[in-house]
Amino acid sequence: MPLSQRLGLIAGNGRFPLLVLDAACAQGYEVVVAAIREEADPQIERHGAAAVHWLSLGELSKLIETFHKEGITRAVMAGQVKHKQIFSSIRPDWRLAKLLLSLATRNTDALLGAVAKVLADEGILLESSTSLLEPLLAKPGVLTQRRPTDSELKNIAYGRAVARHLAQYDIGQTVVIAEAACVAVEAMEGSDAAILRAGELLAAEGGEALLSRELTVVKVAKPNQDMRFDVPVIGQRTIEAMRRAGATCLAVDAGKCLLIDGAAIPEMANASNISIVADVS
Repeated sequence: MPLSQRLGLIAGNGRFPLLVLDAACAQGYEVVVAAIREEADPQIERHGAAAVHWLSLGELSKLIETFHKEGITRAVMAGQVKHKQIFSSIRPDWRLAKLLLSLATRNTDALLGAVAKVLADEGILLESSTSLLEPLLAKPGVLTQRRPTDSELKNIAYGRAVARHLAQYDIGQTVVIAEAACVAVEAMEGSDAAILRAGELLAAEGGEALLSRELTVVKVAKPNQDMRFDVPVIGQRTIEAMRRAGATCLAVDAGKCLLIDGAAIPEMANASNISIVADVS
């Protein structure tokens, strides 16, 4: 098989890397996986990869050496690496340490962008992580049986304005809104944890509620979203977190958010009377 048909996969956590691997294999690629030891699902070894190499978070030199030995010149990143892992658990090798020291800011975009540049300098081009999974990108419109109510639409409009402002600073991509008031903002804990925190905040309020306790979740892409990494992802766990928190509506960006569990997501939302809408940003 020619080297052009070989593809590297840098695998983080969740189902995203498994889906990318399955799709790449189905399209005839010979896939070499660099699985992040602290994040990747061990099941990745049973999904048809040509080879799986386990690397610890921070072993940038080993990643480059592995791809060079395997003849990899094209690669994708798929799957989350928890932000708190990057900033608390990472043990950088000399190459990554040098890269970290060179960064003016150490947010996720800056770090992953710098890693992508180092890989490119080594002849390894990072490509869009969604290029193999386009059918799973959210289509424009209402994706569930129930349309958003007028109050939910008001929450969505307000939430989009707040989320887009925050996203440009790489703080988080998800906000949780009630009665056009921001209840919670995603930070390093991730969107599902932010949703649950919002539910806990409202549940902790005693007495007669002055405002509706129904929550609207808004998840947006970043301005000039780099589809090579940190792509917004919604899964069944997100819908379960919404159900537990009492959230009734979810808004995402069409064409820029992956519905990682496909049709199972709107089906699960329908069962809990949750509305999902995807708008063109």
